[in-house]
Amino acid sequence: MTSPLLEVINLNVSFPQEDEIVYAVRDVSFSLEKGRTLGLVGESGCGKSVTAFSLLRLLASPGRIDSGSVLYQGRDLLALSENEIRKVRGKEIGMIFQEPMTSLNPVFTIGFQITESLRLHLGVSAAEAKEMTMDLLSSVGIPNPQGRFNSYPHEFSGGMRQRVMIAMALAPRPEVLIADEPTTALDVTIQAQILDLLLKIQSEREMSLILITHDLGIVANTADSLAIMYAGEIVETGTTAMVFEKAGHPYTRGLFDAIPRMGSAKGKLKTIPGTVPTISKRPRGCPFHPRCGIGSDECLTAAVPLRESGETHAVRCIKY
Repeated sequence: MTSPLLEVINLNVSFPQEDEIVYAVRDVSFSLEKGRTLGLVGESGCGKSVTAFSLLRLLASPGRIDSGSVLYQGRDLLALSENEIRKVRGKEIGMIFQEPMTSLNPVFTIGFQITESLRLHLGVSAAEAKEMTMDLLSSVGIPNPQGRFNSYPHEFSGGMRQRVMIAMALAPRPEVLIADEPTTALDVTIQAQILDLLLKIQSEREMSLILITHDLGIVANTADSLAIMYAGEIVETGTTAMVFEKAGHPYTRGLFDAIPRMGSAKGKLKTIPGTVPTISKRPRGCPFHPRCGIGSDECLTAAVPLRESGETHAVRCIKY
């Protein structure tokens, strides 16, 4: 059996506060095979983006990685020097950030920003970088790349800016691409175009993809496997087919129940009661207990381990 291209093992990330240390990510583990897609799913504030930033050691202060390993092709990225991790960021593992308008530099043209990325990571000449940039802009569906090369980010629509971000992330031809909510704030039609574009390029390059989202509809037909996060923990993992067919955690089932369906009774949209707890006010034992419909006092006694229920499925629930 071949080793995963990327493997995260028992990752713990904390944010020190005045009188305590609070954990935003607890004991997170998952793996990613070459050419496959992992969907990292959960509500806002559950720790998805913190996990993504930690993989490339982009975590903003005062956040810190307390323990764990991030193995990429056998190397622990958390043990590399700053110079060594810079060679991995962008070139080997790329990232598309959640909001392209804040990720693109507003004072430089998009052509300049992409060519600089190419020259930095690939060491090509200015002329070669410009030619490659034209090809990239064309490949991500930017019309008239020659004319848009010298345009600034504010001159693009939200969907076009996201295409520019994809082009920039793909420029060095990374083996792994992390897409953090790549379709947030885009209308449904543009969302579908962006997802189709990502999957097309992934297939052409045999690239591995981590797709971070709060939308189960997005991962239903795009991800090979899923990791469902809640309050900094992974509460369920498995192949997409397995999780959709046999969701085991009450939170996962709640997410499925909340999906609007054709033909449902008018005004009967289901919701999960309550809200995701803040990292500084995490409940004892199972963090989902206050919102759970099947919980008991036993759920409050201790942290609940992630238990395997088959080769491709694991659930963090004592009732499963």
